[in-house]
Amino acid sequence: MPNVINYVTLFEKELMQKYARESMTSDLTTPNVRFINANTIKVPYIEVAGYKDHSRNGGFNRQAVKNDFHTYTLAHDRDVEFFVDAMDVDESNQAVAAANTTNEFETQQAIPETDCYRISKLFADFKENGGTVDNTALSVENILSEFDKQMKDMTEAEVPVEGRVLYVTPDVNEILKRAKDMQRFIDLNSNNGNIQRTITSIDNVKIKEIISSRMKTVYDFTDGCKPGTTAKQINMILVHPKSVIACNKHSYIKLWPEGSHTLGDGYLYQNRQYWDLFVIKNRVNGIYINAEAE
Repeated sequence: MPNVINYVTLFEKELMQKYARESMTSDLTTPNVRFINANTIKVPYIEVAGYKDHSRNGGFNRQAVKNDFHTYTLAHDRDVEFFVDAMDVDESNQAVAAANTTNEFETQQAIPETDCYRISKLFADFKENGGTVDNTALSVENILSEFDKQMKDMTEAEVPVEGRVLYVTPDVNEILKRAKDMQRFIDLNSNNGNIQRTITSIDNVKIKEIISSRMKTVYDFTDGCKPGTTAKQINMILVHPKSVIACNKHSYIKLWPEGSHTLGDGYLYQNRQYWDLFVIKNRVNGIYINAEAE
């Protein structure tokens, strides 16, 4: 029987690089997640009381430690299968072989769906855990003040300043470029004739532009991924990646050559991904969302 090639193992490094390069939400990926069983993540949550005045007569003030866990169960389990006739592979000069099939599927379907699911799940979990979505219409006059307010609120909530990411649609990114009171400096002495107007960060917060179709409030995953009938536009998300868990539990990509299966004269390509994103319940303050009113 011909060998069955496991392309997850063969392409693992390339696939990771592809996601890091092409996924618009790769900053949210949580490394080294530990599962307590087949599909469950258990995150410890600890609360401790504070100091009391010390007595020099001896002894210490004993306080309580509350040790609890938040449990999250993966739900986004997806798969696809393609059958390619042996002559199609031969006549296409291997153009539809597994490497190319994997590359095109990841580019056209898997990576866009990853971004869409993460954004919409972040939106849903944020609301479910008590977060309030801002429906303010953003403009060149108010966008910086809105950003400053959310940055201040996060800082007051003790969200780490370093590592925050600002996701914006192209429309909002254009507003940022024209924002009132935005200061710009062009060094004409060293300029080579090219003027770079791209804004990659603001107050040390990385700006990531995400196409509008991947920034919807809800998606229909019945067949591939498309905006849901009630979907609204998300305009801007300010988030610290430590406020979420985004992980992949299982990846399976295999090519079954002709003769290794009974489904016809050709190659059988199979792809399965089991993953999810969760907002950590006690870190909702590390997320701000501006979206169209529902």
